[in-house]
Amino acid sequence: MATYTADKLHFPSIDKGKAGAFAALDAKKAGWDTMNFAAVRLNKGKTFEIAIDAFEYVAVILQGRCNIKTDKGDFNNVGRRETVFTGMPYAVYLPPQTEFEIEALTDNFEVASCWVPTDKEFPAKLITPQDVEIKLLGGNNASRQMCRVIGGDFPADKIMLYELYTPGGNWSSYPPRKHDTHKTDEKGTVLEAQLNRFSLYKFDRPTGYAYQRVYNDDKRTDVMMTAKNHDLILMPEGYYTLVSAPGTTTYTLNFLAGSTRTFAETHDPDFEWVNDTFTNIDPRLPVVDKGMEAGF
Repeated sequence: MATYTADKLHFPSIDKGKAGAFAALDAKKAGWDTMNFAAVRLNKGKTFEIAIDAFEYVAVILQGRCNIKTDKGDFNNVGRRETVFTGMPYAVYLPPQTEFEIEALTDNFEVASCWVPTDKEFPAKLITPQDVEIKLLGGNNASRQMCRVIGGDFPADKIMLYELYTPGGNWSSYPPRKHDTHKTDEKGTVLEAQLNRFSLYKFDRPTGYAYQRVYNDDKRTDVMMTAKNHDLILMPEGYYTLVSAPGTTTYTLNFLAGSTRTFAETHDPDFEWVNDTFTNIDPRLPVVDKGMEAGF
């Protein structure tokens, strides 16, 4: 296992409150060969365009509406929510060698993009709230909501992603878990996947924050980081867990890619007993639901 420090894992926001990129990650800077990332803000009528090379690409609409024009087909009037706390996600998956343009239809439109190297091609696809799997996970003050946008059954090569909502004072990914070593049983069933992971953070209050811990069994890496709005934190290996500041709902947009397209994970054995203490789901959940599409 490698040794990581906060400066290798925590990328503070570059958001200046204006149009343009407000978070970005280059695979080489991250120290892996998988995921690249950019989050961009546009005002109405402005465009973001690119030609994808040998990458599969996904764009998640964080807020606002847009038209997406591609040489594989067009997707118009995409997105509904004013913020990530007021609705379910829309996203678009695009295969390698695609040319596209995203045109903002509203001011303060935000889109988050991730692209991963691939030599395989799958169809371009619009993902709507009806396609998103909602799960309420954990229990008691370790309850959280997951909105799985691209899971293992989605037609893609490596990329997976989900949104996570953690109410104030609650923990997420508790007991702490990891997916840094590819392990299978004698039948070939994946017991643990090797997945690189990173998170983009948002909060329902401007003063919101969360603590994110990343650590290894041998504690050569044991880092506690304060995540603020539009920060990025990498989890290339080791266990991870998060706690949301009281009074603040924490949103994370989580991307994963690695050895297989399964979320198979291992819990920290020192804390796995906590699973047996959960008795109920926090009544503040869900934060978002598919009924929020009513009227559109």
